[in-house]
Amino acid sequence: MIPRYSRPEMVAIWEAQTRFRIWFEIEAHACDALADIGVIPKAAAQAIWAKAGHVTFDVARIDEIERETKHDVIAFLTHLAEFIGPEARFVHQGMTSSDVLDTCLAVQLKRASTLLLADIDHLLAALKKRALEYKMTPVIGRSHGIHAEPVTFGLKLAQAHAEFSRHRTRLAAACDDIATCALSGAVGTFANIDPRVEAHVAAKMGLTVEPVSTQVIPRDRHAMFFATLGVIASSIERVATEIRHMQRTEVLEAEEFFSPGQKGSSAMPHKRNPVLTENLTGLARLVRGMVVPALENVALWHERDISHSSVERMIGPDGTITLDFALARLTGVIEKLIVYPDNMAKNLNRLGGVIHSQRVLLALTQKGVSREDAYRLVQRNAMPVWRGEGDFLTLLKGDPQVSAALSASELEVLFDLGYHLKHVDTIFARVFGEA
Repeated sequence: MIPRYSRPEMVAIWEAQTRFRIWFEIEAHACDALADIGVIPKAAAQAIWAKAGHVTFDVARIDEIERETKHDVIAFLTHLAEFIGPEARFVHQGMTSSDVLDTCLAVQLKRASTLLLADIDHLLAALKKRALEYKMTPVIGRSHGIHAEPVTFGLKLAQAHAEFSRHRTRLAAACDDIATCALSGAVGTFANIDPRVEAHVAAKMGLTVEPVSTQVIPRDRHAMFFATLGVIASSIERVATEIRHMQRTEVLEAEEFFSPGQKGSSAMPHKRNPVLTENLTGLARLVRGMVVPALENVALWHERDISHSSVERMIGPDGTITLDFALARLTGVIEKLIVYPDNMAKNLNRLGGVIHSQRVLLALTQKGVSREDAYRLVQRNAMPVWRGEGDFLTLLKGDPQVSAALSASELEVLFDLGYHLKHVDTIFARVFGEA
């Protein structure tokens, strides 16, 4: 991933030096287990740790060897032997390349998940704080982009909080699912390596044992993991899109923080553009775009092919690095979001009260008017207001068929904004708990 959309801690998980360190640990822990069951000398296992346990691997040297061997794991093992010496003959006993590669990928994805879960926690905290701040701030609800009935800005943020709470649960489950170890050798039969070695390495690397592998860990696990990242990205885009719409000049109910010295346009000095949320929309598309290749990786040939390998070398780092950056960026947007309650009130009232049409409709039916007739009466008084021809309450009071069923005072009660907000506390209790 390009540095512009990367954060150092996540990038470090995918650096070559980290990858080779994980490879070494897998191999060295396997040697410990092999020594414990008497397959290799214990002195050899100790020497492997002593001679290579603290070295910095020469990435350029490994690349040089790979240019000749055309095999990354063999290149690494060759370089490792340059440190270890004669005991290197005991490294990789009974193992195949996928044992190292797949187990390493599991470690990296688990570490990446830990960072992503922390990112979601930070976002949840920001959403909760701002939701409580604007819990009872009225704003027009929109369906199809058109004014519907009142909600509160706090409810919008509470909805996002509930959504990302679900994502946290999903990601934690996906992390558990992906964190498996396979050291079962060629075609997964343990013919040349004891299952106890796999169990030992799994415990040391913080993984669980893959119950049954072929020569690779089954890719349905990876497909679910990247699908989860894609769903999280979609929710990032949903929140970003909401903010972008609210920042439109004609709406301006909220906008991204515009820092001193910031420029919105190279041509127009007055511009304050929603560049962060637009950026998040684009990054979400990238993460979602990695889901289909992950799904297509599930169908490998027989016990193994490497059609999945090139895909995962890209989507593993790029997917997690991009989502890490996007979650952090969205958290910053929420924390610094500028909210305009006065504009929210102005927009709420701009259509002359027609947002209360459903209450009038229901009140008429309660007075014995059929639903069809009630709808017709309300709509015929609402449509002129859309055209700027009067006030909804005034028109209703002047309609003899409406006033025959509802008095002026009864109509006025139906225009109480607080009516729409009476269950906000109930919804907040469901999202955040009774406290």
